[in-house]
Amino acid sequence: MDSTFPILVVEDNPVTRRLLQKTLKRSGYHVVAVENGRQALEVFRKQFFPIVITDWVMPEMDGLELCRTIREMELPGYVVIILLTAKDSKDDIIRGLDAGADDYLTKPFNHPELVARLRAGIRILNLEKSLKEANEEIRILSITDPLTGCYNRGFLTERLNQEIKRARRYGRALSLCLCDIDHFKRINDTFGHQTGDLVLKEFVKIIEESIRKDVDWVARYGGEEFVVILPETDLQGGICMAERLRASVEASTIEIPAADSIKITASFGVTAFGPETPEAVISPEAMINTADQLMYQAKKEGRNRIKGAPLEAERSLLQPVESLVSRSVG
Repeated sequence: MDSTFPILVVEDNPVTRRLLQKTLKRSGYHVVAVENGRQALEVFRKQFFPIVITDWVMPEMDGLELCRTIREMELPGYVVIILLTAKDSKDDIIRGLDAGADDYLTKPFNHPELVARLRAGIRILNLEKSLKEANEEIRILSITDPLTGCYNRGFLTERLNQEIKRARRYGRALSLCLCDIDHFKRINDTFGHQTGDLVLKEFVKIIEESIRKDVDWVARYGGEEFVVILPETDLQGGICMAERLRASVEASTIEIPAADSIKITASFGVTAFGPETPEAVISPEAMINTADQLMYQAKKEGRNRIKGAPLEAERSLLQPVESLVSRSVG
């Protein structure tokens, strides 16, 4: 028996309730038993049960009402409901199935028949589990860059908007860092595209090992450009993180089949907004465009460096301004 699916037994007759509980436990199931539908709902709201065996006729709330109520609830998974009843006419069976029951057992129940009905219900639950896992795999593939394993641009478009809304709602800062591998075309031209792909993978690995797990995240923006989102991080914090990433990239050595190893560097553009930033200037497009201009400036000034500036309205970031921050090494 599959004991991974706990069972809720709802039966007002104490003898039948104990018999069901004993029979199911002997078969290896975890069982909770209650007297009526009201008690069942109280227990159900505290713990999810994928299988419910319920009597039809009970005080306070009968089996049909319990079925209807369960079907109206928002639950983490499907619930197989088996109706236990002395009513065995076709009309009664139809009423039970229409109320939301998946199956029924006629009293007095037969042990082998009970086991068979449970097995049928568990097949439904296992099928649902397989479908959920398959759908989750499809969902992950739909938001993942197939080469590097980080998030893709589609996820960036959707999730960045959510991060902005959350930061604004709670009055928090948000930083965005756009980074680009320096002279990446030269790597492809010299060593081939397979080596270029390896460099991209290693670059993302370096980033993911440096950022905060389950807080910051990275997405491929296109080609050799990647966006790093830093929630609850102001501009200075974003620049500090970008410097850590820049230094880690510069210090790394990438082993490649075509040669012993190669070294790479990257350029970074960082922008951020805080609670004081006017809402009218904040958008995913504005953040990415600002970071992109700053990164372009870093490239123009010699690469392997960081340019950072706050998100502001109607300002050319390529002009020297007092708030513009630039860091480089060597």
